[in-house]
Amino acid sequence: MRILSGGSGSRALVIGAAVLVSACGGQVAHPGAVSRPAPVATPVAATPIPAVPNVALAGAANAASTGFVAGPPIDQLGLAEDDAGRALAAFRLSCASVQRRTDTSGLTRGTDWQPACAAAPTVAAGGAVAFFTHFFEAVQIGDGKAFATGYYEPEIAASRDRRPGYDVPIYGRPSDLIDVDLGQFSDTLKGRKVRGRVSGSGLVPYDDRTAIEQGALDGRAPILGYAADPVALFFLQVQGSGRLRLPDGSILRIGYTSQNGRDYTGIGALMKRRGLLAPGQTSMQGIVAWLHAHPEEATAIMRENKSYVFFREQASAPQGALGVAVTGGVSAAADPKFVPLGAPVLLSMDRTDASRLWVAQDTGGAIKGPNRIDTFWGAGPNAEATAGGMAARGTAFLLLPSGTLARLTGERANGAPIPQP
Repeated sequence: MRILSGGSGSRALVIGAAVLVSACGGQVAHPGAVSRPAPVATPVAATPIPAVPNVALAGAANAASTGFVAGPPIDQLGLAEDDAGRALAAFRLSCASVQRRTDTSGLTRGTDWQPACAAAPTVAAGGAVAFFTHFFEAVQIGDGKAFATGYYEPEIAASRDRRPGYDVPIYGRPSDLIDVDLGQFSDTLKGRKVRGRVSGSGLVPYDDRTAIEQGALDGRAPILGYAADPVALFFLQVQGSGRLRLPDGSILRIGYTSQNGRDYTGIGALMKRRGLLAPGQTSMQGIVAWLHAHPEEATAIMRENKSYVFFREQASAPQGALGVAVTGGVSAAADPKFVPLGAPVLLSMDRTDASRLWVAQDTGGAIKGPNRIDTFWGAGPNAEATAGGMAARGTAFLLLPSGTLARLTGERANGAPIPQP
C-alpha cells in the first residue's frame, strides 16, 4: 500500500464508505453519515526462502549496476499450479509490450522474451509451472531482501453534479498542464520529465494541492464529478484509479491521466513521525480512521502532500503503466529501473497471501529501488482488507528468460558498459 511509504501513479487503492466528510474544506462531518469499520485481514505467517548471499551496490542506478546473482532453480521455489496459471495469463498480456519496450533495468533485451512469449499462448491447462520452469531462470537483484505492500481499486461515493453532500471536485487534466521530456534536450537527462505551466516566456511549477483545493483550477480543468468525502478522494488519488458510486447506484470508473508534477509526500510516514498514530494504527485503515476523527488536522496533513492526480473516465478495468489491464492477486507495481516491466517476480514472504508469483505490470511514485513490490488485489471488501494491511518482508526472485544471466555475466566479464536508465 502506497500510503505509508508514499507514492502515486497509475494505480488504484483504498477507501470505502467510512464516515463521509462534506466539502467545506473537508472540515465538517457529513450530516447523517454512517461509519462502518474498515475490514482488516489477518495474515497467516510463512517462512521466506533465504536470499542468496550477495552484496548490493548502494545507490546503484539500476538492476544491472546494483549486482545480481543466480537464484535457486525454479523447480525448487515451490510454485503452485493455480498461482502460476494466473501469472501465465497476465504474462501473455504483457508479451507485446515487454518485447518492444526499452528495459531501463539493463537486464533484458526485447529479443530475450521472444521464446517465452511465442510459447505462452500454447500452454495447456495444468502446464503453467512447467512453462515457467522451462523458459525462465530465477535471478536475485542485490541482497534480495524484499518489502511488499498492497493496493486495490477503491469505490467512493460521488455525484456527476454538485449537490448537498457532494462538493469535492474530481478534476480531469487541466488545459494548461505541460509535460516536458528533458531527454529531448540532453542525453544526460534521458528518462527525466517535468510538468508545469507556461507563465510569460517561462515554464513554472504547476499549482500544488493546496492551491487546487482552494479553487486555482476554476475554468482550467474539466470536472468529472464531485466526491462526498475528501479523505476518500485523497486516497483514490494516491493510487490513481477507482470506481465512483453515483447516487442512483450506478458505477463510473475513472483512471489516472496525469499529475501536477509536484513531489509526493507519504502522509502515513509523516503522521507516524509526529506521533499521531498509536501502535497498531499505521495500517491504511488506521490512518483513514484518524483523518476522519480529526477533520481539521486532516485537511492540513493531506495538503502537505503537494502531489495532485487528475483523472479520465474509463470504460474497462484499470490499466497499469505497462498499458494492460491489471489483475487482482497477480499484477504488481515495481520500479522499472530494477524490474523489467512485464517480468514475473516470485515473492517468498513472511505471510502466505503475498508469497506467490506476480507479474510487474505497473509502477508507482513510492515504489522505488530493488525488491520493492506493491501487490494489486482487485476490488471489494476482501481486496480492501488485504491491501490495507499488507506489509510483508522476505525474499524476491526475478524470473528472467533462460540464458539472460549467462549473457549478462559474459558481458560484464568482457568489460561491456553497464546500461544506465
